Amino acid sequence: MSTHARLLAEALSARTDEELAALFGRREVRPEAGWNDFFDAAEALLDPSSLARILPRLTRAEAGGLVAAVAGADPGPVAESLRDLALLSPSGTTLPPSVAAAVTGRETPDAAVDATRGSGPLAGSGRSGSLAGNGDEASAARAAERAFTTVATLADALLLAEEGPLALLAGGTVGLSEKRRLSERGLPDDPALLDDVLAVGTAAGLLRPIDRTLLLSAAGAAWLRLPGAERWAQLVSGFRDALPDVLRTAEGGWIPLREWADEHPWDPAWPARTDALLRQARLLGLVMDDEAGPEDLEAPWAEAPRRGADPDPAALAAYVPAEVDRIFLQNDLTAIAPGPLLPALDLRLRGMAARESASQASSYRFTADSLSTALSAGETEHGVLAFLEEISLTGVPQPLRYLLAQSANRHGQVQVGTDAETGRTRVRSRDPHLLQAIGVDQALRPLGLVAEDSAEDGTVLTTRVNRDTVFWALTDEHYPAALVDAEGALERPVRTTAESAPPPPSDTQRYATLIARLRKAREGDADAAWLERELEHAAKQRAVLAVEVAMPDGTARELVLEVTGFGGGRLRGRDRASDVERTLPIRSILSTRAIEDTGS
Repeated sequence: MSTHARLLAEALSARTDEELAALFGRREVRPEAGWNDFFDAAEALLDPSSLARILPRLTRAEAGGLVAAVAGADPGPVAESLRDLALLSPSGTTLPPSVAAAVTGRETPDAAVDATRGSGPLAGSGRSGSLAGNGDEASAARAAERAFTTVATLADALLLAEEGPLALLAGGTVGLSEKRRLSERGLPDDPALLDDVLAVGTAAGLLRPIDRTLLLSAAGAAWLRLPGAERWAQLVSGFRDALPDVLRTAEGGWIPLREWADEHPWDPAWPARTDALLRQARLLGLVMDDEAGPEDLEAPWAEAPRRGADPDPAALAAYVPAEVDRIFLQNDLTAIAPGPLLPALDLRLRGMAARESASQASSYRFTADSLSTALSAGETEHGVLAFLEEISLTGVPQPLRYLLAQSANRHGQVQVGTDAETGRTRVRSRDPHLLQAIGVDQALRPLGLVAEDSAEDGTVLTTRVNRDTVFWALTDEHYPAALVDAEGALERPVRTTAESAPPPPSDTQRYATLIARLRKAREGDADAAWLERELEHAAKQRAVLAVEVAMPDGTARELVLEVTGFGGGRLRGRDRASDVERTLPIRSILSTRAIEDTGS
C-alpha cells in the first residue's frame, strides 16, 4: 500500500457516515463492494478504473483544478471539493500518483470547451442566454406555439399510458414499435420528438419508469385535469428541478443556456445530454428563434424560472388561443369545439367520444363503442346526458340520445367479479353467445379464461388473473363489461396508475451496510487487526509514521519512525529525531498516524 493510500485510509476513517456516503455516491461505488476496511476502500478509490469513472463527472472548475495540481500549481477554490472526492492528498494539494497519471494527457478544460463551441442549438451567437425580451413578436409567438403543442402532445401520451403502460427498452427509451402505436393513435410520427416529450413528462413526475415500463403516475392523472397554463407551469418547474446540479444556480434557477455544454469537459456523453435538455427547453417554449439570424434567445416567460422563481404563464397566455367551455353537438354524432377545450372537459368528453382531429378547433365522434366504454368506466346514461346538455350550445340531438339509450341498455351484459370461495375472477353473462365469443377471442387468450358450470349462473368463465385486469381487457376489446362486488352490485372502475414514487433511498441508507463494515475494522477487538495491517503496509513501503507509545511511567510519547520491519509482534524503525534504530512491542503502541513523506 502506498503512502497516499494509507493517508487516505486514515482520512476516510475520520469522516462521518454522511460524508462517506456522499463520497461513495459521487464516486459511483457499488453498495455491495467487498471492502473489509478503510485500507481496501482507499486502494479501490485510487485504482485507475475508479478514477476513469469519476473524471468525466468532474465539473469544469474541478477539472481545471486537477490540471493545475498536475502542473504543481494550487488547485484554487476547488481544492476542498477535490479532497472530498479523494482526488487530492488529505493533508495538502498534491496528487496521488494514480490520479496524476489519469489526468496527464487530458485536454485542459478550456481547450475541451473551445472544441465544442460552434456546434449545438445554442452555439455561435455569443449572446447571453439570459437576454429576456429580445427578438420580435413572431419569434415569441412561435415559441408559445411550441409550448402549446408540447403540452397537448404530452396530454395525449399520458392518456395512452393510462390505458396501458408504455414498454421501455434497456436504455430507458420507448421502443420503435411502441412509438408506432403512439403515432397510430394521433401522436407525431417523429421518434426523436416523442423521446423528448416523454422525457419532459418523466422529469415532471407525470410518468414513472417501473420494471421496463412507463406508467402514468398519480401526479400525471391530476395534471391532466389542470388548465393549460397550469399544465405548462408544472412542466417548466419539473424540467428545472430535474436539471443536473452543475446547471443549477444557488437561487434555484439555471445558468445561461450557452454555458451548459461547457460544464463537464471530460465527459464524452455530456454534449448529447445537454443537446437533449436544450431541445426540451425549446419544446417548452423557453427559447425562441431570432428572425435576424440563426440565434436562439430566451423567451420572456423563461426569465422567472431561470432566476429560481415560479413560472408565470401570463405572458405566454397572450400568444396561445383561449380555452373554451362549450361545444357544438351535431346530428351526425359529432361534436365540434370552437377552440381548445378546457382540459377537464376535454378529458371527460374523450372518455365518451373518439377525438377525430386535434387543433385549435377539435372534433369528436360518438359511437356505440365509445359510449359503451364510457359506461364501463363508471358513467351513467343520466350523467352523460347532463354533461352534454351543460356544455352544448346546440342541445343534444335526437340521434345521439337514441345511441346513448341503446348503449345503456346493452351495458352490463358482461359482469366481472371475484368468487368469494376460490378467489378466482368470474365472468358471467345472461347471453350465452356473448360469453362464448369471449371464451374464444384470441385477443383475450392471455387471460386464461376457463369455462365452468355454476349452479347459480350456469356457465361462467373463470381465471386466476385479477378482476381489474380482466375487466379492462374486456373493455378494451369493446365488450359491454361491468365490475360487480361480492353482492353483485355495480362498482365504478378506476384505471390503475403508478402510486407516488417513494423517495429514493439516500446515499447514507444505500451505503449503511458497507460503512458499518468499514467501521467495524476499527472497533473493539478489531483494533489490533487494524493496527497490524497498517504496520505491515508501512513496513512494506518503508513509510514514515508518527507512533504514540505507552511509556513504563504511564505517560505517552510520540516517535516519528521510518518503518523498516514488522513481525513477531514488534515494529522496527529508524527514529527520525535521533537517527537511532528502535524496536517497539505492538502492545505498547497506542496509535499511529501516517506522515506524508515528500521526499519519497
